[in-house]
Amino acid sequence: MTISMKFATISTKAGAVYGAVTDNGFIALSQDFPHWKTLRNVIENHGFAALELAAQGRDITHRNGEFRWEIPIPDPEKIICVGVNFPDRNAEYKDGQEAPPNMSLFIRFARSFVGHETPLTRPPETPQLDYEGEIAIVIGKGGRRISETAALSHIAALTLCNEGTLRDWVRHAKFNVTQGKNWDGSGAMGPWLVPFSNPDQIADIRLQTRVNGETRQDDRTSRMLFPIARQIAYISTFTTLVPGDIIVTGTPTGAGARFDPPRYLVPGDIVEIEAEGIGILRNGVQDE
Repeated sequence: MTISMKFATISTKAGAVYGAVTDNGFIALSQDFPHWKTLRNVIENHGFAALELAAQGRDITHRNGEFRWEIPIPDPEKIICVGVNFPDRNAEYKDGQEAPPNMSLFIRFARSFVGHETPLTRPPETPQLDYEGEIAIVIGKGGRRISETAALSHIAALTLCNEGTLRDWVRHAKFNVTQGKNWDGSGAMGPWLVPFSNPDQIADIRLQTRVNGETRQDDRTSRMLFPIARQIAYISTFTTLVPGDIIVTGTPTGAGARFDPPRYLVPGDIVEIEAEGIGILRNGVQDE
């Protein structure tokens, strides 16, 4: 079944709720489904169709500007990120090496992300806050050793990610990126979940990042070194994927660190991540 609505998690004066997104605002639905605490539970129970049915004919409960966007799934078991997944990104490393046969992976914590329209936080320890625009997939059907041919059937939804990175902190030791990738509030995810039903939703779509209106990153998913089906198959080889898990699928060339001199984010900047068929994730920048 094709679901036409988008779904999100927001914060209100009464607390966090999930529901459906419209052009004019938000329809809270979580009160109708007390057995599903978060959108992760909705996904576990294949509940998008029930949410869409419940939203039919309802007025919005919260107008735009009357709530704060949160990351769509507040409690994922795993957020796994794929690094160096576009041809030009591999060339940026200037190490003379061809693209590796297997993908680079690292983990992020949910606390390192904020929602749409909430500023990214630049910490006092370093000014090297950088942006990375990416598409994220949400697993809907769990599994282990998932085949590439079956992989896309395990996707429940798509969203957007600004995989914000503190560049000098990814090189604090001989082998690590964890520190630079997990500062509280350094990245963003959202605004909403777009239910997934057709491989064309991710086969060849344009992904862009803009900073203060200037396009910095611009590429297409068809150029990924490791397509999304391959990502799901490879990751599920070593870990069991469960509903609500998020895979952040890789960023194109053009991050601030790759300019000469580097162009890191500063307070007041506005970063927009846009992908066809998904939407725009927009965040400012502030000092902690």
